[in-house]
Amino acid sequence: MPVSVNKKAMKLVQEAMSRPDDFGLSIFRDSSGATIIDAGIKASGGYSAGRLVTEICMGNLGKANITYMDYEGLRLPSISVDTDYPAISTLGAQFAGWRIKTEKYFAMGSGPARALALKPKELYQKIAYEDDSDEAVLVLETDTYPPLEALEYIAKECEVQLQNLYVLVASTSSLAGSVQISGRIVEAGIHKLTETGFDPKRILYGCGYAPIAPIHPKSAKAMGRTNDALYYGGFTYYTVDFEDDQKLKEIVAKAPSSTARDYGKPFYEIFKAANFDFYAIDPNLFAPAVFAVNNIKTGATFTAGKMNPSILKQSMGITES
Repeated sequence: MPVSVNKKAMKLVQEAMSRPDDFGLSIFRDSSGATIIDAGIKASGGYSAGRLVTEICMGNLGKANITYMDYEGLRLPSISVDTDYPAISTLGAQFAGWRIKTEKYFAMGSGPARALALKPKELYQKIAYEDDSDEAVLVLETDTYPPLEALEYIAKECEVQLQNLYVLVASTSSLAGSVQISGRIVEAGIHKLTETGFDPKRILYGCGYAPIAPIHPKSAKAMGRTNDALYYGGFTYYTVDFEDDQKLKEIVAKAPSSTARDYGKPFYEIFKAANFDFYAIDPNLFAPAVFAVNNIKTGATFTAGKMNPSILKQSMGITES
């Protein structure tokens, strides 16, 4: 029986519920019976909450740590992430691949519950994984609590009772929200490699780090900063099992964000120029700044990409005095 990302994540959910004040969380049971864990809408959740949400979002199959890194002279608080279950923890759980859309509500869903609803199904076919759990854990990047119709939709798709549904929420404009988005750095790289045609099941281990974007009160600007943290400051390292070094080298060369036609401007500017349509943006941009890939079969390691601290400063409103 494969590991269950929802059952593993519930261990962290139970820890959070047992001591919410330690994480700055607000936890309540909705009138529907579902449990809402607020890490950054009305709650004060900070670095600890963001780290916790990151690990829950990965189905408790990865570790996150808050650290401090130097980005070619620009020093910023950062999050480092590692996983020994790269395909399942990232594509099978953490990837924001579920559009939660009802008449009056929209949010992108990520986390273990996706593996019950199989959102999107083709991605789970690629990694040959699906979960079996009576409890579902979902993470929403949102400024508002999900209404009853959204909770009912989620529970129905996951085939769980509402009282067994646990939804973590955090605004992009919160510190916990900023932390957990940067905590997607390893997932961003694995998704990009998968989009280039690389089999994610061949990725054995993954780790990476990215700066934690300073908070901005406007959600759209905050989203721009958090995306730039990955695209201009994110570093990833993967260990893979692959037969052809030359082909692997070619794949790695195509992976970094710098291969995109829109590269070189803050994401908010790119998004605005695209009339706020994600699908009008070159998808090559949605990737870490730097890749390093070690082939365990041959011992070779290939690197590609570059850090761009000048764009980070511009995007994040950082000025030197």
